[in-house]
Amino acid sequence: MGMFDALNISSSGLTAQRLRMDVIANNIANVNTTRTSEGGPFRRSQVVLRPRSERWNFKSHFLPEALKNHVGEGVRVLKVEKDAKPPRLKYDPTHPDALDFGPNKGYVELPNVNIVEEMVDMISATRAYEANVSLMNSSKQMFNRGLEIGLR
Repeated sequence: MGMFDALNISSSGLTAQRLRMDVIANNIANVNTTRTSEGGPFRRSQVVLRPRSERWNFKSHFLPEALKNHVGEGVRVLKVEKDAKPPRLKYDPTHPDALDFGPNKGYVELPNVNIVEEMVDMISATRAYEANVSLMNSSKQMFNRGLEIGLR
């Protein structure tokens, strides 16, 4: 593991968690949006993360030597996708976006955003962001200590 690998790994985590927090904030902001430019209610977005390396990330006695000492290489954003859950329905025939026909006549399709789930995801993303900041600060302290040893 090189000197700056820890900084590269934590910076990829910072970038990914920042995007995740932005997507969650957008979901929360649109919790009551019943009409979008695509048509229909707002659909919740979610970030899909993957390791930068496509190699196995677990250790086993049966793996070849090349994979046993594998160090993580960070995380990357694979995609931001729309959640496939159906929209919530609320009966309100006076709403301008209420359905005019079909079995759900008089119901309004609301976004499939659950505010409690979004807040839990936001806390999780914040904690992961803080952990990556902590790793960066620890790495900088180790670099400084190493420089101090070389000066003595």
